[in-house]
Amino acid sequence: MDLWAEWCGSCKQMMPAFEALATEFEGKAKLVKFNADENPMTPGKFGVRGLPTLLIFENGKLLSMKTGAMTKAKLAEWITQTAPSVA
Repeated sequence: MDLWAEWCGSCKQMMPAFEALATEFEGKAKLVKFNADENPMTPGKFGVRGLPTLLIFENGKLLSMKTGAMTKAKLAEWITQTAPSVA
């Protein structure tokens, strides 16, 4: 899950990489974008203090969380290392 906001420059910078991986991982993992401004309770629920924040869940359980923009390669590496079933 990508927690982002319209006003967040880093979020916009990372969005093409996130969207490309959503297509590449289709059928293996579901990558979703979640607008933090439209859903203000969600960031607090997970202790999010900055955007973008990325969260990986498996079977409803939070496995990992990272804050800050990543390149497509780093994002793919983090996802596959955290959730090996995606690889």
